[in-house]
Amino acid sequence: MQKESVKKYLKSHFSTVEKNREKFIPGKTKIPVAVPAFGWEEVYEALDSMLEIKTTMSKKVEMFEKLFAKYIGVKYALMVNSGSSANLLALSILNNPFLGKKQIKEGHEVITPAVTWSTTVFPIVNINVKPVFVDVDSKTFNIDPKKIEKAITKKTKAIMVVHLLGNPCNMEIIKKIAKKYNLFLIEDCCEALGAQFKGKKVGGFGDLATFSFFASHHITTMEGGMLVTNNQEFFEIAKSLRTHGWSRDLKNRKQIENKNNKIDSRFLFPNLGYNLRPTELQGAFGIHQIKKLNKFLKIREKNAKFWKKSLSKYSKYMIFLEEESKSYNSNMLFAIKITKNKFFTKDQLVNFLEKKGIDTRPVMAGNFVKQPVIKIIPHRISGNLKNSTDIMKNAFLIGNHQNIGDKERKYISKIIIEFLNLKIK
Repeated sequence: MQKESVKKYLKSHFSTVEKNREKFIPGKTKIPVAVPAFGWEEVYEALDSMLEIKTTMSKKVEMFEKLFAKYIGVKYALMVNSGSSANLLALSILNNPFLGKKQIKEGHEVITPAVTWSTTVFPIVNINVKPVFVDVDSKTFNIDPKKIEKAITKKTKAIMVVHLLGNPCNMEIIKKIAKKYNLFLIEDCCEALGAQFKGKKVGGFGDLATFSFFASHHITTMEGGMLVTNNQEFFEIAKSLRTHGWSRDLKNRKQIENKNNKIDSRFLFPNLGYNLRPTELQGAFGIHQIKKLNKFLKIREKNAKFWKKSLSKYSKYMIFLEEESKSYNSNMLFAIKITKNKFFTKDQLVNFLEKKGIDTRPVMAGNFVKQPVIKIIPHRISGNLKNSTDIMKNAFLIGNHQNIGDKERKYISKIIIEFLNLKIK
């Protein structure tokens, strides 16, 4: 009976929140870059775990993992405490001694795009491997496949692509390159949940793929991430690495226990490991969020199409992301790149939008080799990074999420046009 009262209260609370959100006042109501997407169902499910005193990773996490694997179309999904941890786990699997001759070791290299986020780069460094930065395509903002092959040397062991802002990379070409040179292929899909390349969801192309459920992403589990793969060997290593390196969740657990029968089987450590476990509360959020994903994607798609159409006559001054043929962009955020002109700069437009209550942000970390941390990171740059630098200097992002409706998207378009009309004379 008490739980029903809690449920009733949560429904009422979130109903009020939704009504208040609908009261958008142009120029006064701020339009943030991101808004968490959860409602009463997620909160109630998490509270249920707390009330039952079952908060450590358990059945709800397992349920979310199964739902997620089915959604992506892969055999295995393993939830962790963040997308950053998912990337660390992916690289650590390839660095694990249990891989034998296939293991990526110190002195090897991983090719990755220069326009990226820190948590794509740092796990490469964390396993004592050198990131090799290549330029991106100026139209898609994604790694340029033509530049990948030029960057490959005898030290290259993997390619780690990023489906930036939900825009899929050309996985057909990249997968062929990986196969030709016998390289591991990792997909960083942390910004691209729901994106598709030629009818197949991203995350299903590589040897390993990662996703994030941070508050600003397509769906949220507060914090949280997922590693997916079709490779059972990688999955078994991942389970051990996720939780201390112990044997508890492994398929060959009994075999390991029999070989080490003088050690308490509850605390048997056959491998290295971290503690990257999510909580049951995060799993509770996930099982409801995944059901809402397609609805959220449709809203983002509608927003992006509206802005591209309403601002199309200003294509001389600004360009938007282009998509690969037969791909589906899951529109994590909306990118605008200002072309070289004599009337205004990117910073002037950004400042105008901010003053009008429209939040903006840079395109991820920009050209990562421009970040000061690069001074302490062993790395290699392949070719010039002209496009990456251009994006860092002249592009920015505005929010594109489930809380941006007709009034908000029209207001954003109106303010951009107002700025352009003031500047272009």
